[in-house]
Parts: sequence; C-alpha cells; structure tokens
Amino acid sequence: MKVTIVGSGYVGLVTGTCLADAGNHVVCVDIDPAKVEKLSKGVSPIYEPGLEELIKANLATGRLRFTTQLAEGVEHGGVIFIAVGTPPSADGSADLSSVEAIVRDVAKLMTSSRVIVIKSTVPVGTGRRMSQILEDLTAHPFALISNPEFLREGAAVEDFLRPDRIIIGSDGDADAVQIITELYAPFAKTPQTIMVLSRDAAEMVKYASNAYLATRISFINEIADICARTDVDINEVRSGMGADSRIGAAFLYPGVGYGGSCFPKDVQALIRVAQGVGSRSDVLASVHARNELQKVALAEMVLRKYGKDLAGRTLAIWGLAFKPNTDDVRDAPAISVIRLLSKAGARLRCYDPKASANAKAELKGCRGVEFVAGPYEAIEKADGLIICTEWNEFRTPDFDRIRSHLRERVIFDGRNLYDPRTMIRQRIEYHSIGRPAAIPSRGHAAPPPKHK
Repeated sequence: MKVTIVGSGYVGLVTGTCLADAGNHVVCVDIDPAKVEKLSKGVSPIYEPGLEELIKANLATGRLRFTTQLAEGVEHGGVIFIAVGTPPSADGSADLSSVEAIVRDVAKLMTSSRVIVIKSTVPVGTGRRMSQILEDLTAHPFALISNPEFLREGAAVEDFLRPDRIIIGSDGDADAVQIITELYAPFAKTPQTIMVLSRDAAEMVKYASNAYLATRISFINEIADICARTDVDINEVRSGMGADSRIGAAFLYPGVGYGGSCFPKDVQALIRVAQGVGSRSDVLASVHARNELQKVALAEMVLRKYGKDLAGRTLAIWGLAFKPNTDDVRDAPAISVIRLLSKAGARLRCYDPKASANAKAELKGCRGVEFVAGPYEAIEKADGLIICTEWNEFRTPDFDRIRSHLRERVIFDGRNLYDPRTMIRQRIEYHSIGRPAAIPSRGHAAPPPKHK
C-alpha cells in the first residue's frame, strides 16, 4: 500500500518506519530540511531502541523515503497520516493549528480520493471540525479516520509491532475502515486487536487512557507521601495493593512524577475539554497538581538535608530523561530538580546515557550546571548523589566507587532503585520516595573490598 506520513516526529517516524517494514511504500514529510537530510542518510533525530536500524533497512529497500514537499506526499499516498504535534496552548488546551494547517493544505493538493488519518492526539470533536474543513476546500471524495497512537517512549517500536489494541475511529465509511484494517493486519495479534469505534470515541480513548495512567501515578505518589510521614515503606504497600487482581501493579511505582510529551499535556488538555462542556474535572485537576508537587519533592528532600542555601555544595545527578530508553526531557522531573537546586546555589554535575544534549539545551542559562561523560565522573567529590531516571546501568552500581568518590555518602533516590537494607550495609545514607530514611549507625561496617 502507498502511505504518506505528515510529520516525522516521534509518532510519525515510528509509524512510517514500521509500516514500511511491513512491506508498504512510505513517504514521510517534514518541514525541517535538516531533519529530512539526516533521516535520508539513516540517522534518527531521536533515540528510540531499534528505530535507527529499521530506518536504515527500509531506506535500503526503497520502501521508505523522506521529503520536505507535502505535494509529493499527497500525490504518493492513497492513505495520508497526519502525525504533527499538538502542544499545549497557554491555557493548557491542545494547540491544533498544525493539524488544521495540514488538513487545509492536503485538501488543496488532492487530485483524487484519499483516506486521511489523524494520528495526532486531538480532543474530542476534532475529526468533525477537520471533516468540515475538507468538505469546504476539496471536491474530491475523502474519508477521515481517527487512529490514536499508544506508543510508549523507549518501547515505541515494540508497541507498534505488537500492539495491545489498534483503534480505528470512523463515522460510517466502511471502505476506509477496511483499508486501514488491512494496513494494520500484519500487526494484529488477533482479530479482536483491531477495534472500530466512532470517531469521537476514538479521540476520547487516547485522552482517557493517558489520564487514567497518570492518575495511578499521582495516586501512589500521594500514598507514598503519607507513608513517608508515618514510617511505612511504600514498596510494601504497593506490593500488597498490586496483588489484588482488580488493581494490579502497573503504574503503581512511586517516584518523582510523570513527564514526557504525553501525560502532562494530555491531562491538562482533557481538563480544558471538560471545562469547555461544563463538566467538573476535580480528579484530573488533583492528578496534575499532585504531579507538580512530586516533581519538586526530591529537591525539597535535598534542601531538608543540607539547608536552603546550597552555595559551596556540589551534587551529582544521575538521569535527565523523563524515563529510561529515551532522550526526551520534555517535562522531565530532573529538569525541575536541577532548576530548584541551581537556584539554591548548588553546583550540579549531570549524567545521562542519552539525554544530556537535550537537557543542556533545555537548561541553557541555568547556573552551575555541568554535563559529564560518565556516572562516576559526576559523583567525584560531590556532597551527594541524586537519581532521577531509572536507567538500567544505575540499578547495580559499584558501591565501593560511590563511597570512595562521594565527599558525603548520601544518595537521594527518586526512583527507589535500592533496598534500604543494602544501603545500610554499604554504609550509605539513603533517602527515597515513601520510605523511611536509611541512615547507617556507627556500628555498621562497610563491606569488605572486592577481590581483584
């Protein structure tokens, strides 16, 4: 099938590459010439496990190509996916200007019938509005489908190739639904994987899903705060809760809050949708407010330990991306932590396996922030270590090196990576989310050195 993807960002690039890998002929359109040039050489502008290898493989077969020319894309694709960004407006609502601009341009460039698929995350009613724009601007037949994405950053390729569900939103165009069903058939585990809903319902499913997952994160973080104040270990509570089949353990991990390109903006956008139709959104507002508090909780933990004036203090930061296996720092809790501690006068040495370049751009002008090439370089003569992202390489570090490098043997763990009992045995003072602080007594001996 001939497919065009408009927008070569996270969603568009993964979608186009994976569809090409299934045998389709795909043209990806983007307005950024530098990005298109890199992609045409097989260089991915984002870090996503497995993606760059797929791009190179499908460029080599000729099934995937990139262009800045929308007219070329519209001419090529019988199915045109719109996968441009919908960032938050000043009031938190989704900014649909890019989606609308593409719809208008596609309508003017069409020379025959097309199936147009909105892959961008858009509020309910967007399909109706875009359909009216198409009707006003083109005399050619078209079908407008909603096809929300459910890709997790860091596992996006895997999620596309083996999805839990594929949602096709349509208001009655059976032929268009069949075309999109055939396009996704290679990825469907079972016939039930593909779900056909109304277009409005498909749009709402995306927001409702992300808002619910965000709610679980904010809920467990609120419980963690109560646990910390009552000397209860949140990990024990979480385990007990997760054993209930009605609850489950997913997204019940306490930490420094959610970030990234989806949860923060989608929760706020859904709040604005609710306000626009006169519905109360008290739960969603609380979810967002709790997360904003959680993003600064780790910094406040540091300030309680060292005082509000951190002048003369050097602190190490492990992890800058909002989650592991991505270089995305949008709304990353680490960014909030760094800004607060920098404002308090601290010098910060930061390390992340993939996200340092993006974090450096995000933190431009932030005083006392240095980016280093390795985790142990970050902790050299630091007064404490702060962990913001749960990269695998942080899970079993060399504690001997940590003890020898740190000026003060203190770890502030925003992801609860370690067992407090291990930290006591390692003679490292340990502060984590929702658990009593682990502070070794003088009687605790450090473990013997490792044999060489």
